[in-house]
Amino acid sequence: MKLLLLGPVAALAWKLYQLKRSPHDRPLRSVTLCLACAALSYPMAMPGGASGVDAVAGHGTAKLLQNLLLLLTVYFLMCFYLYSSADEEAGRRRARTEAVVVGVVAVAITVAALSVPRETFAGSFSTADMTIPQIAFFYAFAGLYLMYALGMAGRWTRRYARLSRRPHSTGLWMTAVGLGGMALACAIRAVIVAARWADVDVPVPLMAGVAFSLVASILLFVAGITYSGARARISSLRLWLQHRRDYRRLAPLWTLLTGAYPENVLRPASSAALDRWRARGVHRRYHRRIVECRDGLVNISPYLLDEDDVALSIDSTQLASRLRRASARIEQGVPAPRPAVPLAMALGSDRESDVKQLIAVADALRDAA
Repeated sequence: MKLLLLGPVAALAWKLYQLKRSPHDRPLRSVTLCLACAALSYPMAMPGGASGVDAVAGHGTAKLLQNLLLLLTVYFLMCFYLYSSADEEAGRRRARTEAVVVGVVAVAITVAALSVPRETFAGSFSTADMTIPQIAFFYAFAGLYLMYALGMAGRWTRRYARLSRRPHSTGLWMTAVGLGGMALACAIRAVIVAARWADVDVPVPLMAGVAFSLVASILLFVAGITYSGARARISSLRLWLQHRRDYRRLAPLWTLLTGAYPENVLRPASSAALDRWRARGVHRRYHRRIVECRDGLVNISPYLLDEDDVALSIDSTQLASRLRRASARIEQGVPAPRPAVPLAMALGSDRESDVKQLIAVADALRDAA
């Protein structure tokens, strides 16, 4: 159960972060409210949380609140798809209609729960006395609405999954399977309610299997809706680590060039604390170091040519040796023997090839040291 709570809480935290950046995004707001209701409903199902609520508000209150939150969970899930439809106005009208439907269901199950003694209503789905009409109505009516809402959401999710490309389609298919599994579990529970209302014994392993499939479907649903975002975060982390590693590998070349030409070191746009904090970011330092190395190579290029050279073709080991000699001549105050010349890129002229060659020269300097 703790693992089941951890998934919605992590997903909710991620959606709250996204909602903070886009507070007027209706579909995103619906998903956030859906996960918030789901996260709030799970403590009500835990023994500690249920007993605490029941001790304050009376037996059965936690169960009623849990089911009301589940109704709101699937309602906001439907709103996400309705607000994402091409016809925004039609989606809003349908969302208002669905709000009336979920309101009727919520009032109906609340009346059913309050019309029986609290001691009778206490207990779990497997131990509840379904021969009492109000108890059977409570579980059946709530379950049928959950089946309807989850089934519709699963249908819309499959439609979006067919139209999407990876990695978004992968997350959508996971979500669709999770929604389908939850809808199927709700349908089976409705059949179980009907059988127990007719005083027919239902095997305990069957109810345990349905409960397990429901938990697995919920976890798959949560994994699906966070898949794309998690994958994007992993890709961003890998890029961050690569830039951090390349930034450090460029240190020998950068130290040599900025030692010869300290004026090439770029400063923050202003002395404001925010600008100084942003300037310390890994990506900014990485790109700044590349620019500073490029500028330094242009400035030092007159010292790199031999007498019979017209242009300089970069070879990592050779260039590292020439850079050390050029740096020594600059320290001795030798004036530039000729104007700056372009550097021919042996691996290509694109940015990626340029960075690779800068790193190769920096590695050669480090090895020589």
